[in-house]
Amino acid sequence: MPATTRLSVNGHSHEVAAAPDTPLLYVLRNDLALNGPKYGCGLGECGACTVLIDDVAARSCIIPLSACEGRHVVTLEGLGTRAHPDIVQAAFIKEQAAQCGYCLNGMIMTVKALLMRNAHPTDADIRETLRYNLCRCGAHVEILRAARRAAGLDVESDDVRA
Repeated sequence: MPATTRLSVNGHSHEVAAAPDTPLLYVLRNDLALNGPKYGCGLGECGACTVLIDDVAARSCIIPLSACEGRHVVTLEGLGTRAHPDIVQAAFIKEQAAQCGYCLNGMIMTVKALLMRNAHPTDADIRETLRYNLCRCGAHVEILRAARRAAGLDVESDDVRA
């Protein structure tokens, strides 16, 4: 039975009528028209649906709506704008870190969460953080370069293919 849940998404308050066990992803996409998070596997395995919940990367396809009440949710749309992209978005654009773009939301949101908790990550930190985000089209090199750029690391100093 639908219940009303109050959500804070991208700094705006919303009241959503949906069953408490509805996946957050469905509400974001279907009720709030936020299409940054993608439906990938539906099991929390691929990362395409990643959002920030209280500044922590979370897989929105497996998070029930009821778990988000009173918490702050940020989607890709909440990071920056076309005119003023977030530093992570700008780095992904600069490095052309996308082919099909399906994984892009998850990669960007995961890197953003990393930088929020560790402003100076190492290459090992970046690799460990992204290891559970899947990319099927093979943009891994560019994604790693973008993450390094966003972290302020020299993108030319090491071979990111290693």
